[in-house]
Amino acid sequence: MSRIKLKNISTRAPEKLNKEQIKKETQKLKFRLEELQNLMFAESKHAMLIILQGMDAAGKDGAIKNVFEVVDPMGCRVYSFKEPSELEKKHDFLWRVHKQTPEKGVIQIFNRSHYEDVLIQRVHQWVTEATVKQRFDHINNFEKLLTESGVVVLKFYLHISKEEQLIRLKERMSDKAKMWKYNEDDLKEREFWNDYMKAYEDAFAQCSAIPWEVIPSDQNWYKEYLIAKKVVELLEGLNMKFPGLKRQSK
Repeated sequence: MSRIKLKNISTRAPEKLNKEQIKKETQKLKFRLEELQNLMFAESKHAMLIILQGMDAAGKDGAIKNVFEVVDPMGCRVYSFKEPSELEKKHDFLWRVHKQTPEKGVIQIFNRSHYEDVLIQRVHQWVTEATVKQRFDHINNFEKLLTESGVVVLKFYLHISKEEQLIRLKERMSDKAKMWKYNEDDLKEREFWNDYMKAYEDAFAQCSAIPWEVIPSDQNWYKEYLIAKKVVELLEGLNMKFPGLKRQSK
């Protein structure tokens, strides 16, 4: 099994790409996404779960807002996973996740996800390595269950450089429109950057039945293009059709 090495993957777009052209392509993809999501909602045979993971300030919120702004809210939902509540801590770690998975016809977006339980908890050693290994097995079985139930699962890692992350975190301290996002713990977490990279790489390797898409995220226009392109490609691959007229039986 070839392992993903994040240090060998650029966080930026290839220099040959034209930013304005890519933004035009992204707009076309968004219009196509709108059509496909409407079709999936009408057909109601498939569902899609989009998992967004990444370091703080990698651009998860922006990707959701800018890529999926054209989608009908009736058929698209977003759930952000925070620290588990006291009730959630009394259940298995997937209990709070499973009830947020999408029904047929719906795109569900996870802003962070069940992978936090093998990332931040592992980095801070809040769980044992034995528990982490068990959780990898549970995650694989959970995602297998979803795919066998008609859910298309997409896993994106938003790959931001440590330098760009610091720029964005500092913006949260000075930009009035972004101050609400500021959390002093985000800067403290930077001290564990290398540990997080190792934890992510291990998660990629251990949970690879559904492949991870590593998305260069230092430039938002390129990040949004890649996400939109992948989502559209997978939806088109479902070969969906609008249902015909429903005839009442006499």
